[in-house]
Amino acid sequence: MHRLPPPSAWISAFVAALVGFGGTVALVIRALQALGATGPQIGTALTALCLGIAIGSAVLSIQQRVPVILAWSTPGAALLAGVSGVSWSVAVGAFLFAALVGIAFSLIPALGRLAAAIPHAIAAAMLAGVLMPFCLNLFRLGSVDPLLVASLVILFLVARRRFPVYALLVVLAAGIALALIRGQVGAVVPGAVFGSLVPAPIAFDAGALASIGLPLFFVTLVSQNLPGLAVLRGAGYPARPTPLLLGAGLASLAAAPFGGHAVNLAAITAAICTNEEADPEPRRRWKTGLLYGGFYLLLAAFAPLLVRQFLALPTTLIAALTGIALLPPLGAAIGSLATAPEDRDAAILTLLVTASGVSIFGLGSALWGIVAGLLALSAARLLKRQ
Repeated sequence: MHRLPPPSAWISAFVAALVGFGGTVALVIRALQALGATGPQIGTALTALCLGIAIGSAVLSIQQRVPVILAWSTPGAALLAGVSGVSWSVAVGAFLFAALVGIAFSLIPALGRLAAAIPHAIAAAMLAGVLMPFCLNLFRLGSVDPLLVASLVILFLVARRRFPVYALLVVLAAGIALALIRGQVGAVVPGAVFGSLVPAPIAFDAGALASIGLPLFFVTLVSQNLPGLAVLRGAGYPARPTPLLLGAGLASLAAAPFGGHAVNLAAITAAICTNEEADPEPRRRWKTGLLYGGFYLLLAAFAPLLVRQFLALPTTLIAALTGIALLPPLGAAIGSLATAPEDRDAAILTLLVTASGVSIFGLGSALWGIVAGLLALSAARLLKRQ
């Protein structure tokens, strides 16, 4: 006889879904706007992402008997928010390509070895370079709205100390409350309430595949999928990479034609659902992943309405929330640079080239950052042998 999950499992799954969605949805919306997506297209993209997360988490949790928690790629959204001069159809083609590369990575050992050959310091530096412009912009907004920036940053620092898991959710609620009090929330545009899946236009461009698709795959792998596997193993589960990465890749592939940029293994929200507070019995804890998927189904059902609510918020608030949401991953990426002193110069070069936003031959700065770092690292190691 199957026992129902305990109340703690329901609470953990609900909190994880709320934190995962509410903490970074502003960044995802901003990224899709930067790529030229309209309001209805953003609603469809979020519906597809939430469905991919919901179905993927539920299926993998049942199949593996492990609490598998999927999420959208937050660093991937940050990468996309910095892209310019790319049409929505070309961006969707890059999403499809990134998903296919992720699936191939999970199935073809040679590709896995190739990705693993890139030094961790270089990968971390590229991620830091992608995130840094948004965090710097947070403080530039201080000259426009010092009250907003100061109050949200102070609240974030306090919340990170007291209840770190809920810090972004607290900042989101406070930012919306402040905007309401100041009368800065615009009218909500009429539109659909319930989610629907409308295929996005798709076009393939070699430059976009190289400068958007490949970096999107790589930042998602390094900053989301690998830490997600580590969280599961840390909780005592024998997380086999192939089925989990394949499942995340298939969820990304299903969401991409509708504008969903990437689905991956979660790390922070996974920690909420994999510890003993979710369920004291580890063998039953997989049901928390099933419940988590159920809550994301609800989010998918109302995604267009939620998108329109966020689009009514002032742009300064969205930008501030984006910068604050990226502070923790930026700190972790910069901290990783100290783990390999011999690679530090190449890593700093990677960070600066990526953060510069330089575009050469139509290829974006994330790709050039990796190229610059690898060339510098190869030159340094060659000189060392002589």
